[in-house]
Amino acid sequence: MTTHGTPRPAPPAAPGTTRRTLLAAGTAAAALPLALGTPARAAAPAAVPASAAEAAGDAAALRDRWHTLLTGGPGLDRTDPGIAAAVARIGRAGTTAATGLDPGRTDGLWPDLTSTTLSNHVTTSFKRLATLATAWAVEGTPQYADPAVADLLLRSVDWMLDHRYGPGHTRFDNDWDWEIGSALALNDTAVLLGDALGAARLDRVTAAVRHYTPDPNLWRADRQIATGANRVWICTVVAVNAVLRDAGDDLGRVRDALSDVEGGGADSVLAFTDTAGAAGTGEGFSSDGSFLQHYKHPYNGGYGKELLTNLSRLLRLLAGTPWTVTDPDLDNVVRWVEDGFDPLIVRGDVMASVCGREIARPSKQGHASAQTVTEAVLRLIPAFPGATADRFTALVKQWITEDTYRDFLAVTDLASLAAARQVLASPVPARGRLVGHRQYPGMDKAAHHRPSFALGLSAYSTRIYNYESIQNENLHGWRLSDGMVLLYTDDLGHYSEDYWPTVDPNRLPGTTALARRPADAAGQRTTSTADWAGGTALPGTTLGAYGMELRAHGSSLRALKSWFCLDDVVVCLGSGITAGPDTAGAVVETTVENRKLRDPAAALTVDGVVAPAQAGWSAALDGVRWLHLDGTGGYVFPRTAGLRAVREERTATWREINLKYGTDTPVTRPYLTLWQDHGETPGGAGYYWLQAPAASAEKTRQWADAPPVRLLADTEAVHAVERCADGLLAANFWTAGTVRDLTCDGPASVLVRRDPGGTVTLAVSDPTQLRDRVLLDLDGPRLRAARGSDVRTQRVAGATRITVDTAGLRGATRTLTLTRS
Repeated sequence: MTTHGTPRPAPPAAPGTTRRTLLAAGTAAAALPLALGTPARAAAPAAVPASAAEAAGDAAALRDRWHTLLTGGPGLDRTDPGIAAAVARIGRAGTTAATGLDPGRTDGLWPDLTSTTLSNHVTTSFKRLATLATAWAVEGTPQYADPAVADLLLRSVDWMLDHRYGPGHTRFDNDWDWEIGSALALNDTAVLLGDALGAARLDRVTAAVRHYTPDPNLWRADRQIATGANRVWICTVVAVNAVLRDAGDDLGRVRDALSDVEGGGADSVLAFTDTAGAAGTGEGFSSDGSFLQHYKHPYNGGYGKELLTNLSRLLRLLAGTPWTVTDPDLDNVVRWVEDGFDPLIVRGDVMASVCGREIARPSKQGHASAQTVTEAVLRLIPAFPGATADRFTALVKQWITEDTYRDFLAVTDLASLAAARQVLASPVPARGRLVGHRQYPGMDKAAHHRPSFALGLSAYSTRIYNYESIQNENLHGWRLSDGMVLLYTDDLGHYSEDYWPTVDPNRLPGTTALARRPADAAGQRTTSTADWAGGTALPGTTLGAYGMELRAHGSSLRALKSWFCLDDVVVCLGSGITAGPDTAGAVVETTVENRKLRDPAAALTVDGVVAPAQAGWSAALDGVRWLHLDGTGGYVFPRTAGLRAVREERTATWREINLKYGTDTPVTRPYLTLWQDHGETPGGAGYYWLQAPAASAEKTRQWADAPPVRLLADTEAVHAVERCADGLLAANFWTAGTVRDLTCDGPASVLVRRDPGGTVTLAVSDPTQLRDRVLLDLDGPRLRAARGSDVRTQRVAGATRITVDTAGLRGATRTLTLTRS
């Protein structure tokens, strides 16, 4: 097998059979009869008959399983209005896919998919065929069991095999399209066509797929085995191909590849990437819920969701067979869902900071990514019976019902629709709105959830890339990790409806940046030279401290940036903003807000006075104490600030940010942008404001008169604030320093809460992820750790010295409870 003419090296020999033998023995012992509780399909689009039954599994039954995942199966009540509407959608999609399809052409099946240099034209052609095949296989569509449609599909499959895909065709452009994208769609088409495909054509189809994807442990030409989502995609390709060929041995290899038996477990999809003994690229889920793909890109909402959805399909396919996945690490999937997806979903929208280059695809807006996650968890419920199934049921019920922007039941596939209806009819109550503060030190991100809003914080460091722009996608992602703050309110469509092409990409909310436009895709896939990115949180509360040392790519711009999330108030604090002579001619700006307006005339109130609401208005606002934007919330400036403001209609095309999938159709959206101008080559500028999301104008005014937070320090050694109501101290130490009654010996993020009765709760982390311990001196009465704790305390000159071990924590928070001795 070759890649661009380069021979593929053979994978290394398995290091031994101990783990394989254990897995095989476990699956054989656990094998159950093949049954999903689904009756046989209607005869018209029948499955390919099995050539021979496996000793403990029936290939025809497995094809039926996959067919049911694609079509919903024959047991649906097609007189039900919801089911009928879903069938009608499938029929319309089939009609759209067939438009322009002509297997008599010589340059391509469709006039817009003729390229022999862009591999996504091959994948898209196969996807359209799969869409039409689905309409043909679903009872009730105009295409159902239509011989003319079947003939059109068969001639089109032949054309692709003759002219584009399979042995004898040289691949071009992106390997993903050949090994995964095209293979998945062609496999599905084969399952859907069933007997109509014919034995000879089936052999050609399966041989073509195996030409590019012969083994689940697929080694690339650069001698890197596929990892993370790519591994599960490849396993799915091989598994369905094996079912079509009645090849049980290949299903065993799929099962083992998920646990990386062949590779010695170094790149197991199911194992956390940060567990003891983990090796390889680090791609996949870590124990804090972070997901990385392409080495250092945060990607829960992109590759992570694809990993989850394909794994859920594989688990359904293999359940109860000799190839059932029984690896104990399978239980980690529960934490993927609860830690790696739930806190990053806000009423049906996945936080854009973890979606990678997918934010630049028009097809991924409108809560589409969260729909994929929801469908995956619906498929996982039967795999985790008991309490876990109940938690997943409660979670999915919450996700579906709280997303009033995108009606899940009106857009999902038939199989997921049936499963969702069962969940909604379940006596298990919905989980309820998520309230909490979650940090992801494994990918330099944080999420803050309150009942009326959520906030996403995005940073990067020496450990994490700033943004991804490959395949001519996400061309304007320059500031996505420069301290971007994404506010989610009850405007559920804010980050949909063309936000990413129309927003000013150089003024993303929360970022500090030079006011000059980089070249398309400039500086992407870059780590910072700063280690400090992260924070700390008090478990069970919505209290968190977060920060980053910004060292801008390609310039001398530097800044220290903190966010103290104290329930409904977020303190935004910056200091040490400097830039050298290389930035001359461009001012440095910190963006307070950049909001796509649901109501173009939404009122902006500045110190009690309503500003003009017409597009084109701009102003320099001096001595501002507070601002309020209807539908968004308030901003309080305890130290009066000078701001710039502009209200504008912004017009752009998706093609400006995505040459691969974008269109040239102009779109226009209304925006209000607020920023602070630090001037050219600042020598130590800063900023300080309180963000009050979803607060009323009156509440904002009250907080301006009596701020709920007191600033204690905004130096280049420490940022710190104190909550007035209870004295809670939140501090980010950039270096050793002292603030109020707390001294720290070096970089750390700390929360200190003195509780009634003399108990002190501390949350401590090392955001640099380099320190083995953090030393804290806390003034006041002597404190002791709870008996049996490994925390060390000693008395020093009127203070308690606390030694916090941070070795191996990878930036995670350590929570301590101390009492008076």
